[in-house]
Amino acid sequence: MKKISRAAAPAAALAAALLFGAPPAQAQENEPGRYLAATCANCHGTDGRSAGGGGMPGIAGLSRTYMIEQMSAFRSGARQGTIMHQLAKGYTDEQIALMADFFSKQKK
Repeated sequence: MKKISRAAAPAAALAAALLFGAPPAQAQENEPGRYLAATCANCHGTDGRSAGGGGMPGIAGLSRTYMIEQMSAFRSGARQGTIMHQLAKGYTDEQIALMADFFSKQKK
């Protein structure tokens, strides 16, 4: 039997859920939030754990409330950023909440 790489495991879990009808435990873990959060990885690091070194801050482990407040502030223009004020405008309140849920559960 062929081993599935760690990176391919979420896709395999989703495929199994679609084929066999019963979603595995891994597929139930805020999948929409995980997918949305993946868009943040380029700047904030995988799962929100930034490499640091003067780059973008890590967002893993931030409280859900704080993350929603900050994304709303970027979206409204109350908080300035190099690009976040533009990116935040592309997300709905529901999408921001899903990402905030995901990041709040990640270890720093």
